[in-house]
Amino acid sequence: MCGIIGYVGSRPAKDLLLQGLQRLEYRGYDSAGIALREDEGLEYVRAVGNLQFLKDAAGPNGSKSNHGLGHTRWATHGAVNELNAHPLTGCDDGRLAIVLNGIVENYRELKASLEAEGHAFSSETDAEVVVHLIERNYEGDLTEAVRAAYRELEGHYAFVVIHNDHPDLLVGARRQCPLVVGVGDGEMFLASAVAAFLGETRRVQLIDEGEVVAITPEGARFFDDQGEVEHKDVEPIDWDDEVAEKGGYETFMLKEIYEQPEAVRETIGDRARRGKLVLEGIGLNELEIQNLRRIVIVACGTAYHAGVVGRYIIEEWARVPVEPDIASEWRYRNPVLSKDTLVIGITQSGETADTIAAMQLARQQGARTLAITNQLGTQVTREVDAVLYTRAGLEIGVAATKTFTAQVALLSLIALKLAQVRRTMPAEEIEFILEALYDLPQKMEQFLDGDHPIEEIAERHYNKPFFLYLGRHIGLPVALEGALKLKEISYIPTEGYSAGEMKHGPIALLDSETPVVCIAIDQKVVYDKVVSNIQEVRARGAQVIAIATDGNEDIQHHADDVIYIPRTPAFLQAVLAVLPLQLLAYRIARLRGLNVDQPRNLAKTVTVE
Repeated sequence: MCGIIGYVGSRPAKDLLLQGLQRLEYRGYDSAGIALREDEGLEYVRAVGNLQFLKDAAGPNGSKSNHGLGHTRWATHGAVNELNAHPLTGCDDGRLAIVLNGIVENYRELKASLEAEGHAFSSETDAEVVVHLIERNYEGDLTEAVRAAYRELEGHYAFVVIHNDHPDLLVGARRQCPLVVGVGDGEMFLASAVAAFLGETRRVQLIDEGEVVAITPEGARFFDDQGEVEHKDVEPIDWDDEVAEKGGYETFMLKEIYEQPEAVRETIGDRARRGKLVLEGIGLNELEIQNLRRIVIVACGTAYHAGVVGRYIIEEWARVPVEPDIASEWRYRNPVLSKDTLVIGITQSGETADTIAAMQLARQQGARTLAITNQLGTQVTREVDAVLYTRAGLEIGVAATKTFTAQVALLSLIALKLAQVRRTMPAEEIEFILEALYDLPQKMEQFLDGDHPIEEIAERHYNKPFFLYLGRHIGLPVALEGALKLKEISYIPTEGYSAGEMKHGPIALLDSETPVVCIAIDQKVVYDKVVSNIQEVRARGAQVIAIATDGNEDIQHHADDVIYIPRTPAFLQAVLAVLPLQLLAYRIARLRGLNVDQPRNLAKTVTVE
């Protein structure tokens, strides 16, 4: 979610880099920096906070350098400070520097190896291992040093390297993170998004997965495992500035829906790798985890729905009673708490007033407190004992999408950590679920890139006066979240309900004009019950849209429309099942001609009661 911009050419690089970073501000960041190759060596400027602080630190124009790189950082490893801001340098008197987006999953092992060889680290970041690794492999050929380092790295990342001894050369590499070449006349760009250089050139070369690229003012050379790639097409880009900020998508919300695999991939990051769980920062030692008697999850809106998913997962895996509650209600209940209660507050912004007040109350009454948020340094982080961060990047659309799936992924990791310490699951089962969790982003991409009848369903139902969403067990919070998305952006009255409770009231609302969305994913304990509820719906003439798991042909006998999601362990299906509901709400709202990024009456962050 960070931003990269690199330039080699004949023009002064400083302004081009700062302009490129400004064009990448929409991605979100908490610090920024640039490196320029001057006659006397590499010159670095870093600053925390708004980009204006970097501009002030860089001073007025004056640099004649035509070779440099820049970065906006969204912190994942290490605090928000100047030491952790990019560009990051190695031990060689600052002659080599990198900027990196993403996660280096095996940085702990690499760092230990590098430190044993005498490398001294100056930051808390995972990214710094890359610059030291390149140093270790450097023997005069920067491109070959990057290729050698790349072979040792695990994770998902894109990075660009600059070296004082190589004027007019930048070397970059990517694995599961974006990086693109901008082709100019006698000048070249490397960036994490086309938006960074769109004002300078509209010609690009795409870097394939696993490739290393070296750019000079004359052009780009590409390398894969076999050696140099013979030819790369130069492709035109016809986006305008607004579309470029949205990555080519028509709205920020659609862009963010499609960013969810990366948001989940970043959130899992190095916390789950090769069946191993490394979840630091939970704020409890092993004895305290073993002695936990109860967990309370407080949140609002979409975050509350993620918390309800967390209830099912934690109770199933860790065998701890969990109570999800709406923060604005819980804080006025005079709740019963003790030191063996863990209160988890979930807030995307870190500034949600009711959730912050709930966490303050929990701490005052002696409970242990843990915040889950997407923003470093926010108010909630100062009101709790411990913080775990999702790594979803900036979310501009008011209706939350990628923050929900990132929160559910992080809650799954918490549940596995508790289960591991409490010994409530066999080690091999934890390893199996960790592998499935690690593969989840690929399953999300599989769905988002696939063909589904969502457009046709939306066209049939976008003018209907009322929708009902039904689910049971872990499908219930998915139904609640799907209903909320439709209400938020389409303004259609929508009810999210437990399928088992439908006959206790909502069934009276059904007729032939009512679309009913049923979460019919593979859950052995309730699937047959969901099918029975669907039959009750169809008996009243309503139209059933089922969300089901790949391979379930039986559901086609019970539903008018079926949208299939990839198969994954039952308790991870919530992350996949919400995707078609987001897209359905999106398509309906667009057919109604509405502004999905800024729905009426709604704010992204609710800072008042």
